[in-house]
This record gives sequence, C-alpha cells and structure tokens, in this order.
Amino acid sequence: MAAVSIRERVKRSPAPAMIDSYYGPALERALRTQFDPEIWVHLAHCAMLDRQRIISGADAAAIRAALLALHAAGPSVLDVDGTAEDLYSYIERHLIRTLGPEAGGRLHTGRSRNDLHVTTWRMSLRALLGEVLAALGALRRVVLDQARRHAGTVMPGYTHWQHAQPVTFGYYLLAFADALGRDFARLRAAYGRTDCCPLGAGALATTAFALDRDFTAAALGFAAVMEVAYDAVSSRDDAAEAVAACALLTTTLSRLAVDLQAWSTYEYRMVELADQHCAVSSIMPQKKNPAALEHIKATAAMVAGALTAVLAASKNTAFADVSDGVSAVNEPALDAALRTRRILVLTADVLGALSVFPDRMADLAATGYGTATELADVIVRETGLSFRMAHNIVAGVVAEAIAAGRAANEIAPAELEAAGERLFGRPLGLSAEVVRAALDPAENVRRRTVTGGPAASKMTAMLATRDAALEAEMAAVDRNAAHLAARRAAMF
Repeated sequence: MAAVSIRERVKRSPAPAMIDSYYGPALERALRTQFDPEIWVHLAHCAMLDRQRIISGADAAAIRAALLALHAAGPSVLDVDGTAEDLYSYIERHLIRTLGPEAGGRLHTGRSRNDLHVTTWRMSLRALLGEVLAALGALRRVVLDQARRHAGTVMPGYTHWQHAQPVTFGYYLLAFADALGRDFARLRAAYGRTDCCPLGAGALATTAFALDRDFTAAALGFAAVMEVAYDAVSSRDDAAEAVAACALLTTTLSRLAVDLQAWSTYEYRMVELADQHCAVSSIMPQKKNPAALEHIKATAAMVAGALTAVLAASKNTAFADVSDGVSAVNEPALDAALRTRRILVLTADVLGALSVFPDRMADLAATGYGTATELADVIVRETGLSFRMAHNIVAGVVAEAIAAGRAANEIAPAELEAAGERLFGRPLGLSAEVVRAALDPAENVRRRTVTGGPAASKMTAMLATRDAALEAEMAAVDRNAAHLAARRAAMF
C-alpha cells in the first residue's frame, strides 16, 4: 500500500532550521493548548459528514471511536518526529495508521487546515476570554464590596499628585469599579465577535460537498457561523480586539497599582499591602516591597506589547490566509489573555487583604487644603461675591497659611475678612461655624449630592445599581460557560 501523506507535493521533510524556529515551537504550543479543541472539532465535523451522508455511518463510527481513544490516551501517542508540520498532520497520520487510508483518510473531506486552525484558535481564545470575564467579575465584586465598606472613609482626592478635594476611599474605588465595568463591556464584545464559527469555510471558498455549517457551529458551542468563507480564513480582528480589550483592562489595573504603591509609602501611610503580597530586601531589613503591585504594572506592559505584536503581524499582509497575518497573532493573543486573567485574580487578592488607615486619610484630608474649593463656594453662597473673587480671596489666604506653616483646618475667619477687604473692599462676615464646616472634609463630602457625587446617599444608590448590573452580567457569563460545557459533553 502506498504511503499516504499530506506532504506529497514536497518530497523532503521540513528542514531542521524550520523545525527549530517555526514548526517545533508552534507544535509544542498546539500540543499544550489545541489538542482538546482540535479533537472536539474533528468529532463535530465527523458527525456532520455522517449526518449529511457525505461519509458512511460505518466510517463515521470508526473515526469517532479512534478520535475518542486518541483523546483518552492524550497527545503523547502521536509519535511526533518532526516530519510533519502541525498537530493536525500528526492526528490525521494517527487516524490513517489506526483505520487505514480508506476510513482514516475521510475525516478531512470538505475541509482545509485553514478553517480548521482558525476554528480551534478561536475556541482557545473564546475559552480564555470566558475565564478573563469570570475573573474580572470576581474582581469587580471585591471592589464594590470594599467601596461599600469604605463609603465613609474620608481621604484626599488627588489631581496632578496634589491634594484636590476631599472624597472617600469608597468613592475612589467606585470610580475604579466603573472603569472595570467598561473593560468588562469591551471584553464581552470581543467574546461575542470571537464566538463565530469559521468551520466549513475550507481554504477560502467553501466546498461543493453539502456541508451543514450551522450544525458544526452549534456542536462546537458557537453562537453563529462566520458566514463569508474568505473572511472567515483571512481575518483575525477577533484576536486584535481581544488583546486591545485586555491591554485597556490591564492599563486600568496598572493605574490602580500606581496609586496603591504611592499610598503605601511612609510618606503617605494611607494603606498597607498584606505580607503575602510583598517581597523583602536581602540587605535592608526594614523593607516591605509591594511586589504584587509592581508585577501588575509589569504585566500591563507585556500585554500592551502583545497588542503591538498582533497589530504588527497583521500589518502589510495580504487579506488572505497567510502565516504572518493569520497564524502569528495566536501566540501573543493567548499570552495576553492568560496574563490578564492571572493579574485579575492577583488584584482581587490584593484588594481583599489590603489594610486601610482611615485616621491617617482623614488627617491628610483635613490638613492638606483640599477643602479650599468648598471654602470659596461658601463665600459665594454667603456673600454673593462671584466665584472668581472668592477664588482670589481663598488663594491668598491659603498661600499665607502655607508660608506660615499652618494647616488648612487652622484658617480663621479673620484672615478671610482681611483678604476680602484688601482685595475687593468687601466685608465677608463669615461666622466661625460656617468657616469650620467649610474646612471639614467629611462635611465637604456630605454636601456633594449632585448626581455622581461622593455623598452617602449617592453612594448607596450607585452601589445598588452596580451590584444589580454585575449580577446580571455574571449570570450571562455563567450561562455561556454552562452552554459550552454542555455542547462539549454532548460531543464527547
């Protein structure tokens, strides 16, 4: 019997340099990440060929049994010897050796490695995106719980690394939660566009065999068929979109890490990381280094690099199935999703164990002049002066207090009165109680009742809305996971 091989058009096995640089590493990754989805695809395609009477029921049954036996045994039985290009080639060779070329050679009917490969990679990316969404949902739950716990923990708000206006730590975390919510929406959208099945597209123009693409898409758990065959094998914007969403998300996480790292220093002393998230110095015994936060920031850089790699691999390539534009995006895309999932879990762990020092936060808020805006607003409300005039009065008083080494809560009504007379010839007549309330950070927060403000009543309502949204969004993620598990179980 003549040998049956996918490499009959070329007479020599891949060059050692090709194996070392290209086929070998790609095959190693595929054996690790693609074996299960590829067997799943083979089973679905086999079932469809049988259903459409394209191959006989006997051949389909034999192929199915051989695939299940191979899956149970694992990829180690494939006899990988470097003479074939990819995982599919070794699986087909195994089937032909097991069943003979008549039965074993029928599985690939109406199919190309082009649509096979892009389908299995979409399945891998889809699975990882599902894990990322689940991890992001868990982090959002931790953030919202901490925001509720610290809704009354007054702290300085910062702009340009300078005291701005008093807020609460819970309000800061609520802002972070909303940013994560938008990241979640982007990832959900990326998941949806990944969840389209290219199988049946063939090399680029489908086939004359009467394939049922809707059947295989459903068997593989996809939400829809990627209809135009040429597009199905030529486009990898699913990977680019997914990595872009991961890059935006990890950038959000990195910005949180920057703040927490600063606030954990001796100069701020507002928060402290748990011991299990810190490293020590080999020479300086006092050190407690925020290693987890530094790792989060570094990971964000690597995910951004993965996005650059995906876009660079696609740029200036033909709109067709080409290795550099279609296949080369797989590794950085999956790496980015995996790294993103890991630091989402780590960030949730860090926030859940974080120590917060409310007294220190309150002291900084009271002494750091963040209440100056409310003081100017009070002058406007109490005296009828324009805001710009009130701004001038407060700015002058603050400058004098800083020069004298006095804190914000030490500003006296007499200083404001003198500044009003000096600048505008207008008495202010502010009572000590009015000035004291204006300089109280907690009172500043209480007065911020405009939509989206940090006042307790607004925080309660906003947290309730976000709790409900998160529950609904995570229910959808759970349904997707259950659907995929059911589809896989039905096929295996």
